[in-house]
Amino acid sequence: MNAPAQLHDLGQSLWLDNITRDLLESGTLARYIAELSVTGLTSNPTIYDKAIGGSSAYDEAVRAAADRGLAAEATFFELALDDLTRAADLFRPIHDRTLGVDGFVSLEVSPLLAYDAAATAAEAARLHAAGGRPNLFIKIPGTPEGLPAIEDSIAAGVPVNVTLLFSPAQYAGCMEAYTRGVERRVAAGLPPYVPSVASFFVSRWDAAIAATVPDELKNGLGLAIGAKAYADYRAFFASDRWGRLLNEGARPQRLLFASTGTKDPAASDVLYISGLAAPHTVNTMPEATLLAFADHGKVPGSLSADPAGADAALARYAAAGVDVDALGRDLQAKGAEAFVASWNSLLGRIEAKAAEVAAAG
Repeated sequence: MNAPAQLHDLGQSLWLDNITRDLLESGTLARYIAELSVTGLTSNPTIYDKAIGGSSAYDEAVRAAADRGLAAEATFFELALDDLTRAADLFRPIHDRTLGVDGFVSLEVSPLLAYDAAATAAEAARLHAAGGRPNLFIKIPGTPEGLPAIEDSIAAGVPVNVTLLFSPAQYAGCMEAYTRGVERRVAAGLPPYVPSVASFFVSRWDAAIAATVPDELKNGLGLAIGAKAYADYRAFFASDRWGRLLNEGARPQRLLFASTGTKDPAASDVLYISGLAAPHTVNTMPEATLLAFADHGKVPGSLSADPAGADAALARYAAAGVDVDALGRDLQAKGAEAFVASWNSLLGRIEAKAAEVAAAG
């Protein structure tokens, strides 16, 4: 049994943090599903920026969209939904077999809407309807401005992948927003289960402090933060409040470990896969990380639902001068800024590609 299969048997879903037309048309994604236990995938503007600029796979679709007068943003969503609905169909047997728990793909709303909760919720509903697939998540940032949109989207029955979560405090806000959305559905007599995952970013923590902590603390903060998130996740959804919602037919929002590609070349390339193995969760990983884990990964054990170990580890970072809450706010703000930069780059890429294919005839 290969390492991805062992992780799957532990109870953790392996998702691919990548989507390209070549990945679909070459049969590679289908092979990853069959051979490497991949049960879902995530996408973002950076992935599409590279995919559209790095190959000719989208040229004809871009040309056709330009001929119809579509703007760059509308062109992107058309291209992405074409890819993601095809991927969703590959994962649909998993989605059906797990009764809607697994087998998802994700599409992000425009980050330009990040400070407008009502517009974000409306766009999430539009994109999910346009996709026409029950296993399509819409990604909404878990920023203070995004939390009302998350609650409203869940209340409206739109499956949400909450992104850009870094700190335990931010994650707590996300779980609360999801829960309020579910409670609103129960109060309205609606089916309470709306699928959702909370994407908790890990590797950027270690990159942020690499130059300021002693060697023995390097490449350990992401794992400690991830372990704390897991303990918080298990405790929150074991509460009496959630017991009542479970009785109504609701299901917990799943914790998803994101940003799991190792940034430090001196560290293990599967650091955040082996170190964050945990049942009832998801780990979405770059393609190179997935292949590395399949080649030489190990599943040494599982994270503990007891917060004591994570709390002790975080105390060591606090003693070294790391303010987790402040750094988490900074990482989230920089992450949001990076998403906007990637989005603008993506739209510029589409405009350039449209001009390029038009010039080529």
